[in-house]
Amino acid sequence: MLQLTDGMLLYHGSYCEVKTPDLAKCANYKDFGRGFYLTSSKKQARDFTGTSMKKARAQEIINGTQDYGVISVFRYHAVQGVSDYIFRHADADWLHCVVGHRKADTFPAMVEEMKKYDVIGGKIANDATNVTILTYLVGAYGTVGSDEADRLCIGRLIPERLKDQFCFRTARGLQCLSFEGSERVWKN
Repeated sequence: MLQLTDGMLLYHGSYCEVKTPDLAKCANYKDFGRGFYLTSSKKQARDFTGTSMKKARAQEIINGTQDYGVISVFRYHAVQGVSDYIFRHADADWLHCVVGHRKADTFPAMVEEMKKYDVIGGKIANDATNVTILTYLVGAYGTVGSDEADRLCIGRLIPERLKDQFCFRTARGLQCLSFEGSERVWKN
């Protein structure tokens, strides 16, 4: 079951080690909004290092010769007063949250509702799912937000294959994380 449990390890894949997450450096228009993203899947974090390195090279943050990414490891600690919302399944609410955060003025009520949470978790809509979500957004499955369009989109995402992600959106949410270490991941 998708959940955060006290003491669990979470992984962040990047082009560099991240000991102290900085929300100001986090990008907008991500699945659950701006925040520091982690996963319980070390493989998923490893896979993301390649994407992160490509973006960092394109922005000239790193040079083209860097042939490794870094997985930073954090331990989650439940902290009283930190609010979280976990989408247990890839359902219509999850889809509306992801789409609403990715495209401004889409599902504004959902985006507004999510602002009250320090941490949001759920299935990841990654690069492999982008085409399906874009197809949904242009109305190819029906009216965006309709039961039919939601059902068709979610069915094409094959939600049982999607891994998890947790977005730590506030400074209070980041207090739940302690840095455990990191490892380099070499790319061929």
